[in-house]
Amino acid sequence: MNPLRQTIARQVRGLTGAGDGAIDLRRPPGDDGLFGPNSVSWRVHGDFSSMMIGGTTALLLQMLHPGALAGVWDHSNFRHDMLGRLKRTAQFIAATTYGSTAEAERLIGRVRRIHDRVHGVLPSGVPYDANDPHLLTWVHVAETDSFLRAYLRYRDPHLSRADQDRYFVENVVVAERLGARDVPDSRAAVDAWLLSVRGELRCDVRTRTVREALLHQPLPNPFLKGFGALNTAAAIDLLPPWARAMLELRNTAPLGVRAGAQGMARMLRWALGGSASEKTARAQG
Repeated sequence: MNPLRQTIARQVRGLTGAGDGAIDLRRPPGDDGLFGPNSVSWRVHGDFSSMMIGGTTALLLQMLHPGALAGVWDHSNFRHDMLGRLKRTAQFIAATTYGSTAEAERLIGRVRRIHDRVHGVLPSGVPYDANDPHLLTWVHVAETDSFLRAYLRYRDPHLSRADQDRYFVENVVVAERLGARDVPDSRAAVDAWLLSVRGELRCDVRTRTVREALLHQPLPNPFLKGFGALNTAAAIDLLPPWARAMLELRNTAPLGVRAGAQGMARMLRWALGGSASEKTARAQG
């Protein structure tokens, strides 16, 4: 294997914990997991670059809800382990998308047990609970919307509206098993839901602190620092304009950022040997 390709692949996989044994993506015969190889989710979640960009966008968007932010603020060491959070999220997505039904249920159960301990009171005096179905729906919608919009921009801008709707339909199963309710299941429904919830969103001192921790997380070497800077710029560019304004973020040179992110995506696909969905399909074949 090309040494450069091998080095890039090793460093990037280290960010997501790929191959560290935390999850098992093997599926027994006849078990397609929650989605299966013919799903739109396999395609969308299989592209590493767009998932990294969309994942960062989702975190920026999610922190605008005081309840979601409080769970991070009160119950995690986000200032020192933002990369750990990224790794755990990536492993959850991989297991629920490509793993067996049992492995997906194991990861969902683990998240639910964590949520059972996450509750408290906001600075405003309003109680919050990570098991609140409305809050779970917010986190889910912010995530799936960001993943899909990143895929459309950086992988397949021609994905049909029907397949976009199917993506949202497919992912309702994960949200509901986590405890979400009344989950929007189409492009139009997601857009309407995001509009309806905007009055609940805030950007305050806590939001800005978590924003800075996310945008300036330490990375171990120059390659990953460059990758991280471009990923962050692309994630900010992908934010809805109203969310970017609330977060007080500037969208500098968007055309240059998009060209750079496209180049990064091509390099990573080369280094990683294709998409996760393609490799999983080959392994199961």
